[in-house]
Amino acid sequence: MNSYPPELLAQLAPIMFVAGLDAFPTPSSSQPSTPTSTRANDFGLLAARLREALQAQRKAAIWQPEKTKTFQVILVDREVRFPPRKLVSQEDPQYSAAHSPLSPLTPTSPLHPDGLIAPIWIRKHTSLVPSVFVLFLRIFEFPPSNSGSPLDAPDSNRERERELEERKRDAELAAEVALRKKTTNERGIKLTVVLMATRRMLDDPTLDTRLTFIRRQSGLDSRAALFVLSPVSPSELGEFVKSLQQALYEPALEYYTAHSKRVRRKRNRHSQATSYPIPIQGSSNIARPLRPEGWTVRYEYKMACFAEFRGEDEVALKHYQDAHSMLVVMFGSTAILPPRTKRWAEAKVLADCIDVKISKLYLYNNEHALALSHHNTHMRIFSDFSRGWGIGEETFEYWSWIARQHRILAELLEQGTRSTLMLPVHKPVSAVSNASLSASQNHNSGSRGLAAGTLEVDSMRSLGINPSHALQHPGFYYYMAAKCTEMRRERFLTALELENTQKSVMASPGFMNEKKVDHLTIILELYTKAYELFKKYTIVDPQNPTQGRLTLWIAYQIAHTYYASAKYDMAIRFFERIAKTYRREKWGPLLHPLLSTWHACARELGDVELRVKLLIEMLGHDAVEEDAPTSYGEDLVAILKSTVPSSDEVLIVDISESQPIFDSNVVFWAPEVKVGESAAFQLSLIAPRNVPVSFLPISSLSIYFSHRDSPLVIRHQDSVAPPSSFQLVNLTNVASSPEEYGDVFANLRWQKGGCFIFAGTISSELPTSLKVSRLALTIEEGTWKIEIPFDPCGFRQGLSPRSRWLSSVDPPRYLPIEREASSSVNVRHRSHALTVSLTHESPAYLNETYPVTIDITNIDTRPFDVVVDVLLPPIEIDGAANTIILGDERSTNFIKGVPFGVLAPGISAVKTLYLVNTGAPGDRVVDISVQSRSTEAEADSAEPECQDLTETLRTLVIPTVDPIKVSQTISYTRGLAEWPGLADLNTFDGNIWNYSRTSEALVRTTFESAGPSAVQDHECAKIVDCSSDHTEDSLSDYFPGDELSHIARIVLAPSDVEDGESITNTGSYHVNWRRIWKNGDRGPLATTVVPMPALRPPVEGLLALLSVPPAATLHVPISLILTIRNYHPSRSANVVVQLELDASDTFIVAGLRSGRVPILMPGEEEKLTWKLIPIECGHAKIPRIKVIDRRPVFTGGAEPTSEMVTKGELVKIVDVRFDQRPAHTTGTKNDVDLDDGALGTILVLP
Repeated sequence: MNSYPPELLAQLAPIMFVAGLDAFPTPSSSQPSTPTSTRANDFGLLAARLREALQAQRKAAIWQPEKTKTFQVILVDREVRFPPRKLVSQEDPQYSAAHSPLSPLTPTSPLHPDGLIAPIWIRKHTSLVPSVFVLFLRIFEFPPSNSGSPLDAPDSNRERERELEERKRDAELAAEVALRKKTTNERGIKLTVVLMATRRMLDDPTLDTRLTFIRRQSGLDSRAALFVLSPVSPSELGEFVKSLQQALYEPALEYYTAHSKRVRRKRNRHSQATSYPIPIQGSSNIARPLRPEGWTVRYEYKMACFAEFRGEDEVALKHYQDAHSMLVVMFGSTAILPPRTKRWAEAKVLADCIDVKISKLYLYNNEHALALSHHNTHMRIFSDFSRGWGIGEETFEYWSWIARQHRILAELLEQGTRSTLMLPVHKPVSAVSNASLSASQNHNSGSRGLAAGTLEVDSMRSLGINPSHALQHPGFYYYMAAKCTEMRRERFLTALELENTQKSVMASPGFMNEKKVDHLTIILELYTKAYELFKKYTIVDPQNPTQGRLTLWIAYQIAHTYYASAKYDMAIRFFERIAKTYRREKWGPLLHPLLSTWHACARELGDVELRVKLLIEMLGHDAVEEDAPTSYGEDLVAILKSTVPSSDEVLIVDISESQPIFDSNVVFWAPEVKVGESAAFQLSLIAPRNVPVSFLPISSLSIYFSHRDSPLVIRHQDSVAPPSSFQLVNLTNVASSPEEYGDVFANLRWQKGGCFIFAGTISSELPTSLKVSRLALTIEEGTWKIEIPFDPCGFRQGLSPRSRWLSSVDPPRYLPIEREASSSVNVRHRSHALTVSLTHESPAYLNETYPVTIDITNIDTRPFDVVVDVLLPPIEIDGAANTIILGDERSTNFIKGVPFGVLAPGISAVKTLYLVNTGAPGDRVVDISVQSRSTEAEADSAEPECQDLTETLRTLVIPTVDPIKVSQTISYTRGLAEWPGLADLNTFDGNIWNYSRTSEALVRTTFESAGPSAVQDHECAKIVDCSSDHTEDSLSDYFPGDELSHIARIVLAPSDVEDGESITNTGSYHVNWRRIWKNGDRGPLATTVVPMPALRPPVEGLLALLSVPPAATLHVPISLILTIRNYHPSRSANVVVQLELDASDTFIVAGLRSGRVPILMPGEEEKLTWKLIPIECGHAKIPRIKVIDRRPVFTGGAEPTSEMVTKGELVKIVDVRFDQRPAHTTGTKNDVDLDDGALGTILVLP
């Protein structure tokens, strides 16, 4: 921004002049301490703090987006004078027609006759004319009397003297203020007076009267015109300065608003005036007044500045845009602004500064796209103008201006980012998913069109953005400025070459000034700033560190600039750091020119060894068009012949990370060989096709193998035969030690594209991975000895070609090698010959100790020490708990290292593995690892791959089934014993088992032999009453399909079990059995536990039990007993019993026909007995009996009707002869077995 006047770029703020603070002496500790001097020191300290506080306010700067009520404070003298508004005084009759000294209409003005705006106009309003004027004065204070007592009466003479003196001093102070008020009123400037007084004066009752007198005499305003300040603390002083600025901010805005109105009136008058005629061509040198377009630019610019003073950025932006548009119109006509004139240059500077102002105001509102768009538009428009002015891309003036525009934008953004500016982050838009595409297709036609448009925009965004259309960080624009400055330098050097042939043209002032410019210093400065900012704004991902490549490119440009500036040592420092990354990331096209420039720097510095290293590295790169194919090699040979090394040590040039000179590859024929077996390999070295290397004085090639310390050396020996592009060097068998093998001789001079293949075999006595670890070429010339180590599998183009094996020499033919790791071969021990046999009878039974026989036989010629590991993987079966037993080891998952002993050749070892399975049936998997170790190998080998160890794996899947299939059924019966009375205390004793109130559950259990093998069974179990208690404990054999049934009777005690709940853990069967193998042997004893099923007894309510004998004798009385029981825990019952006789009945009945039973309380029963005399033989029907509950259950909250109460509900009657129920079938609702109370029959015998 130093290329432009700072006044035209600075952010404008209201100006405050502060006067009077220099009248107070600076406090000094050397003065004697008196009351007067103490007061002077206090006011001096106050003035010093005021100067510091006021100057710490808003300072002149280019970037100031803060909208605070602060001023730009300027300390001035009390007698400061303002510049005259016009050249004549106000008393002159010509005052109204006169103009400002800076007006183009004033002959003595620097803008006369056609100037637009000069920086001095901005300087006048920022340095010479304020919007408010603050004057600090000391109010007179009469010295206090030091004599007398405070209790004495006041001295009237002294009081009269004090009043006269104060009135005199106040009048003088008011006169001084009035004189300053007159000068400020002429310019419309607000005057504010701050009177400095002691704290004692603030308590004086006459202070208000004196202040009123001073205000009236001086003509000060009644609002924010007079303040009183006493020496206060720094914090209180800061509050005073803040309140002072807030009080004067509105008058300052009114001052600049009045200026804007005045300028707007002038603009309106000029806009109505007639345009000046464009002069003819012959009078172009005659000075002519400013055209209306120029006046419009002046007025729009002034109104923009006054709006900027007021802090109205939107208004200022509009006026700046209008001024810029009118300037474009003026530049569009060479008659209005002739090129290369003084006014043309001034207008060009003004246009650039207005562009910066507009871009800055856009950035204040975070409108990044608009700011960049206007700046690009400004550059495009004036670039087009420049071509018309003869200042196109072929001139250094054009590139100087373009670089200046990029730099000023970069500096603006850099200042903004130091403050509050947040740069946008340009991230690619994620691709639209197929789901959103299909969803958009399901919408209606209108929504589909909108969705399609949105998808199209997103698709275009996902392709990327144009850097020129997106605001970037300032480093990018510094970089662009540097590139444009390089173009400027190129155009200048071209013009400098033509200076001798076109002296008249090249003697222009612009060209003479360009000679004074240090272009390289400017380029270096711009690149350095760009490099620092790119490092700051580049977010480097640790997983992808290659994101900072542009930073390295800028560093390369810095190094190149250092080279052009003849600062070769600085250039080399940059080259060293950049080359490391370029080599690692294989950026050959970028590394090649870097090495060339680096070599040029080394040549200028005279570093011979560095030149040798760089030339050797450059041999690996293909020659570019401007380089001679043999230039690098010839330079290298010339250096080796004409110089000597600095030391006698071998110069090692490591090009392992660089592009290699030769395409090298190693291929082993077999992927794996045994110990002591030869492995065939081929090493191929192919020379580049367009870079000759035959002149390199290669003395030897060293091949380093991974299993030996010293290399195999192939020394150069000239051949009598003519040079060939293909050569096969037979290395035969490479021994493990160099003493056994020696050196090999061959012709090591490659032609362009020549291929040398070194073929041989290699073996190892230990297990290892054989490969070629590295290669090394040795170059010897004179006293130079250079070693060049490189990768045995390195390729110039970066991509490894397909591996192949040379099968024929004449003509050369190859076989493709398909495997990936073809550059190495694994050497392993010979496998051990063992047979592992696993014998078992499938399937296994649950809870059985299942045997698996492991038989291991050594069929090798060597003895082996054998150990076995057994793994029982977890299975996804609920409740499964498995155990493996081998020898003395027992585990639920893994048994390690069970020794089988040393097996000599032909010897077998047998052990039995036992598997115990519990839980649910399913497949069990057992992994068996048989590890054999040779007893002849060394036992102290630390590396596992070197141990002579063979592992044989077997996986066994054993299906597991239930040995016994169990099925169970349950039925329930009611107890027939008489219930005790409610008053019986035993009823309420929970420790006494009350059998009379219990019900019974009958559990039928059927055991079926389900497995494929027979089992031998021995069961014994006892519950309350079980059929197994009546059988003998005898052994029985059960074959598949055989069944055994048992019945258990379980008494259920009365409890508070709710409906639907279960009673568990009532007992279990323990079945002990042995498996009968196919050969008739019995297996170990196993136990199967069968739990009793869960009992869910039905819950009863009101019930009637009918007890009648199944048979009767003719004419012999029998008893019919009806027991009515109330099982409900809390509800009583009102029961009515009716016995209905029919004419066809075959019984004579004696007993109750119809009657009411006493109220049955919960847990109470009532028995009714009838005597029946059969009168006919056969199956006689029992008379019909109805039991009715007059107290039915009502649900839903409805009140019972009288009919419902009278009718009641029928109570279920159960014949105890057929009392068997399934689980949980009866609730509280009463069901009748037979319709209309019909019961069963009795067999009547004669």
